[in-house]
Amino acid sequence: MPVISVPQAFNEDDLYVDLEGTFGHPLFLKCEGFNFAGSIKLKAATEMVEAAERDGLLTPGSVLVESSSGNLGVALSMIAASKGYRFLCVTDARCNLATRLMMEALGSQVHVITEPDPVSGFLGARIDHVRALCASDDRYVWLNQYTNPSNGMAHYRRTAPAIARQFPDLDVLFVGAGTTGTLMGCARYFREWHRPVRIVAVDSVGSVTFGGAPGRRMIPGLGTSKRPPLLDESYVDDVVCVAEADTIRACHRLARRGFLFGGSTGTVVSGAMDWLSRQEKQGLTAVAIAPDLGERYLETIYQANWVQDLYGDDVLGSQSLTTASQAT
Repeated sequence: MPVISVPQAFNEDDLYVDLEGTFGHPLFLKCEGFNFAGSIKLKAATEMVEAAERDGLLTPGSVLVESSSGNLGVALSMIAASKGYRFLCVTDARCNLATRLMMEALGSQVHVITEPDPVSGFLGARIDHVRALCASDDRYVWLNQYTNPSNGMAHYRRTAPAIARQFPDLDVLFVGAGTTGTLMGCARYFREWHRPVRIVAVDSVGSVTFGGAPGRRMIPGLGTSKRPPLLDESYVDDVVCVAEADTIRACHRLARRGFLFGGSTGTVVSGAMDWLSRQEKQGLTAVAIAPDLGERYLETIYQANWVQDLYGDDVLGSQSLTTASQAT
């Protein structure tokens, strides 16, 4: 039986859901939400904090600060609490209420940005606020998930090898694109592997990560309003962009089968099913990464009034998954 003394010591890394019976295409969904932080961001948070400690950047008087749409903020809140650091999360109005309350319950301070930068959106405004804090007080330590190589290294060392162990005949891997840490870490690992694996990045419509036009995005997690510094497109074979209405449909379709996943997972599943439906070759061994679970989205993507107000009355009326609206 596992016995731990710090919460980050536990993470279930080998749980997959077979989605073929739900969506009609063979796809194994790697569940990353079964840890005390509730998401894949625990890996990046742990790697970044431990690297900062090794490098002497973090001391007992340090105050961790990070820009996050939610999940990394929860992971850092948990680690900060276990290690005795103070933590300030800079987020924006799209962050789920449950996520903000969770960070505060863990002892963290949460600052919510309410106005986006005219050019770089909420992300730019959050980063500007973090930079101003660091300039005002040298106790602040910004791990900077957007440029920190430990973000991707966590998945090069842990996520990708775990998939490789379970699926030695892997043909295609679907990874959601946010900071692109997970995407780049996994892509670099499989570039060096013994057989070719297609890496398909899944992004949100309205994100500029892969050159798309900026647009409204209400579901936190994937997508960016400025190009991620970690991204190297030479490691990406295909990109699928998913409209948020299709994200919601995928989430509700999974929920009708008893699987409550988060918005990022709905986006990845929708994008994966769109890509698989367009392939002539059958019998591909395909895996998609599910970043988190759905409890933090009960007041948003699982709340009918919220969905109807933002996306219209017909979004939840469809009984079939609408495929991703764009692909490149």
